[in-house]
Amino acid sequence: MKDGQQVRRVSTAVIAGVCGLALATGGGIAWWTANRSPTAETQSSAPTTPPALSPSPAESPAVIIPVPPPNPVQVPQAQTPQARTPQALVPQALAPKSPQPKPLQQTAAQTVQVYWVKDANGKFEGVPTKVAVKQADKPDATLQAAFNSLLAGPKDATVSSEIPQGTKLRSLSVKNEGVYVDLSAEFTSGGGSTSMTGRLGQVIYTATSLKPNTPVWISVEGKPLELLGGEGLEVAQPSTRQSFDKNFPL
Repeated sequence: MKDGQQVRRVSTAVIAGVCGLALATGGGIAWWTANRSPTAETQSSAPTTPPALSPSPAESPAVIIPVPPPNPVQVPQAQTPQARTPQALVPQALAPKSPQPKPLQQTAAQTVQVYWVKDANGKFEGVPTKVAVKQADKPDATLQAAFNSLLAGPKDATVSSEIPQGTKLRSLSVKNEGVYVDLSAEFTSGGGSTSMTGRLGQVIYTATSLKPNTPVWISVEGKPLELLGGEGLEVAQPSTRQSFDKNFPL
């Protein structure tokens, strides 16, 4: 019985020692926990707050600087659609004046005498007729227009022409010494002496219609006309109205 009691005492002492050690250990742990620095656990358990950073230029709040409103731009009234006024309502003094077209200069016409012939008791009589031609600065152009009308034939049935149809004016020039007329070969074809006299008078008088006393040189196909017709009507070079009236009176 004594041995049993000793065993119980030992066991109880062991248990008491273990419990005491456990209590001491627990108390030490509790003290250590209460007095240790909270840096590690606190920093690990507490949410980390990022340090305050200086705002970058992009993130910094915009500074609003008041800007004065721009001055109104004066828009010309003609360019503003609302300011357009119908042309009919614009006062006469304000309406833009459009350039007036210059009147076309009309070429003045002048008259020149063309000579025809008519039968007067078996003789030819010269008949001057005024023909309107385009006025030119040079007398050459005026006389050329007159001869073109002469060679085209008369439009009046009361007069006629002894110049054969088809006769053409090859050239005409006015010089200081007189008028030079060159006709085609048709001028010398057909007709008798009376017809030759009549056509010669038509050429001389028409060529001197601007200046009656002007001498006239007549040529056919570029050669001076000396004899006219089969009867050999002699033609003076140069010829004038006075020499024609003297040698070949109509």
